[in-house]
Amino acid sequence: MNKVEAFGVWDRMESIRLDEMDSIKLMNRIDTKYLTDETVLEKLLGMAAVRGYRVLNTEGGRVNPYDSVYYDTDSLKMYTDHHNRRLVRQKVRTRVYVASGSAFLEIKRKNNKGRTKKKRMPIPLQEMMDFSGDAAAAAYLAEKSDYTAGMLKPRLETIFKRITLVNRARTERITIDTSLHFVNHDTGLEADLGPAVIIELKQDGHAYSEMKGILLDCRVKPMRISKYCIGTTLTNPGAKSNRFKVKARTIEKITGQKISII
Repeated sequence: MNKVEAFGVWDRMESIRLDEMDSIKLMNRIDTKYLTDETVLEKLLGMAAVRGYRVLNTEGGRVNPYDSVYYDTDSLKMYTDHHNRRLVRQKVRTRVYVASGSAFLEIKRKNNKGRTKKKRMPIPLQEMMDFSGDAAAAAYLAEKSDYTAGMLKPRLETIFKRITLVNRARTERITIDTSLHFVNHDTGLEADLGPAVIIELKQDGHAYSEMKGILLDCRVKPMRISKYCIGTTLTNPGAKSNRFKVKARTIEKITGQKISII
């Protein structure tokens, strides 16, 4: 059990089941990200419990393990597009929900209005590192993205634990990622973000959000951060990374701990 799983706040927070989440998938949404550490997170969760937020409870409990693999071209085009501030961009990944063993191929597209659209299809668990031989998955990728399976290889694996909150009105979803660890499949390097916590507020539009008030009260400010991009910056010395190195220094400042590179 890690520090987050041991928080006493769980006794005060009502659960929501996975089947109740269907009405709040928010596959076409506005995302706002925040960065904090585990100490502030405990306070934030306590405030959320008082405001009536519910926490997703699945086979893995309330703190669920995730394993994602980001794919990219040999030139790291998707990573570079993000680094170069291209507004219209894509990311391709496979994701495994470790507790259930469910796996998906996911394609995220961001438009020039800042909206994110995510499409996904289930794939067999054994295709997490290579789905190119799956005709249905390859066709889905070609239809939903600008890439074909032959253009992409697994570049970065992200391993983390996630808490998912839902407000009383079910108009927003908050994901909270902890225990973030990166494995680069090109360089073999690994990195660990220690007590860093990445929070993402997901809304369909700009509806009122109690969580924004909670974050403000906890002095947690918005920060644009991509797990794929920060993980690549930390574990691939050959990748263009001037802009993202600033993010890495900000993480160290907020957590008070140097990022570990293995």
